[in-house]
Amino acid sequence: MNINKLFETGNKDVYIIAEVSQTHDGSLGQAHAFIDAAAKTGVDAIKFQTHIADAESTLEEPFRVKFSYEDNTRYDYWKRMEFTREQWVGLKNHAEEKGLDFLSSPFSLEAVDLLEEIGIVGWKVGSGEVYSKYLLERMAQTGKPVIISSGMSTYENIKEHYDSIKKYSDKVGIVQCTTSYPSSFEAVGLNVIDKLIADYDCPIGLSDHSGTIYPALAAVARGAKIVEVHITLSPYMFGPDVSSSVTVDELTELVKGVRAITTMLNHEVDKTVLPKQQADLKQIFAKGLYAAGPIAAGEEITLEKVRMKKPLKGIPAEQYESVIGKKAVVAIDANTPIESSMLEQ
Repeated sequence: MNINKLFETGNKDVYIIAEVSQTHDGSLGQAHAFIDAAAKTGVDAIKFQTHIADAESTLEEPFRVKFSYEDNTRYDYWKRMEFTREQWVGLKNHAEEKGLDFLSSPFSLEAVDLLEEIGIVGWKVGSGEVYSKYLLERMAQTGKPVIISSGMSTYENIKEHYDSIKKYSDKVGIVQCTTSYPSSFEAVGLNVIDKLIADYDCPIGLSDHSGTIYPALAAVARGAKIVEVHITLSPYMFGPDVSSSVTVDELTELVKGVRAITTMLNHEVDKTVLPKQQADLKQIFAKGLYAAGPIAAGEEITLEKVRMKKPLKGIPAEQYESVIGKKAVVAIDANTPIESSMLEQ
């Protein structure tokens, strides 16, 4: 599904995003490998992050958690994560050739301009970047869909971000997110999805950092229309997001689960009447009332004189109380289904 369909009136499908983040570890080859892997899982989009170190960081920026063996500062790490314009074009073209929407979260105006120039189809805003109002509005001004993450926002903040985008674009999506890597099940916040669905007339979803498939499936069952999960080619890869990522095989199962849940949600079953197939099966599985032994004409029917047997013929077994106490008007042979016409009315 293309991101624009997500915002069409009456859309009932779920938009699934595979988030690579920096798990490519600055390797262009690895970034392309992620595209090939994600395409096989059935997701709708693959998402990267576009960092331009000189535009967003300084040599003084510390690591939140020191994980790198080769970067002395966060700036050094962002610098190593950079791709050139031509490399971003190559990644975008590769994704589109594989039938995927290409998304990348920008962290500076320069990154927004670069991504807009190469023709990105929509915007996913990280939890921290929603407070860069100028950045948020610059993305919205392109008129392309904007999906914002609520990981560092209160309900009041979410409303502010939403209103900022709505001034320029009608295509706004909101995803519940817990900024924790990995996040616990207790912190996922499915209740937040319920509230956002109630409060906003726009696609709502979940950006999950649990490293499992379960929160996404639960979110879709509650009505989420957007699912984003981090992906890794192996749980042994290097990087700060690997512990909060699912593997390719797990993502494949997640996609199957989301599509199955969506199908179930979009096809209501009418239990006021039985479909023909189930009505036919009822004839096989349900039971009727049969004579336990010969019953003479004029003889009163007692519980001991009937048996409940398959297949369902004559009077259904569940109506046995309507038969007890009545007299037979004809002789009934043993193992004969008892019909209403055989009894006094």
